[in-house]
Amino acid sequence: MNKQNGSLLIIAILMILAAAFSRLALYPYNFSPIIGMAVFSGAVIKDKRLAFAMPILAMFLSDVLFELFKVAPGFWGWGQLVGYAILALITVIAFSMKKINIISVAGYSIGASILFFFLSNSSFFVFDNPIYHTYPQSLSGYFDALIGGLPFLWKSIPTDLAYCAILFGGYYLMEKKVFSEVKA
Repeated sequence: MNKQNGSLLIIAILMILAAAFSRLALYPYNFSPIIGMAVFSGAVIKDKRLAFAMPILAMFLSDVLFELFKVAPGFWGWGQLVGYAILALITVIAFSMKKINIISVAGYSIGASILFFFLSNSSFFVFDNPIYHTYPQSLSGYFDALIGGLPFLWKSIPTDLAYCAILFGGYYLMEKKVFSEVKA
């Protein structure tokens, strides 16, 4: 396994943390960096433990800040824990991105958005719906839960693409700058 340049690792970590803080600033608009953070971390950070830790810790940090600043409930139930697990799964999937280019990043981003949609809505239906009684506990209730989540999916796909473009594009530009300074 090849080691990652220390400067580039610090840049990747700072970019993930900045994205996490943007989650707070852009909360009311449902413009969230979580999928982009997980895809970016899995594809770019060579240390697999750190690749897992970064999006999870960034998400946890922003959840703590939600609570502290009373922006929104930071901690709200079992479905949230499933959300953390989904982030870990997306990070694992992003490990398989062999070539980082526009097509790969867009494909992984859209795929992760759709996966998050299905898994998070299924999680809501299984864990939270029995508490809130939003949908009937039946197959048709499950489909209603998925349909109810479609507006979030339509917002999350362009949002996830935007965050992936910012994270991967910014990293690429910084990588070129760092390596051009090292060669000079």
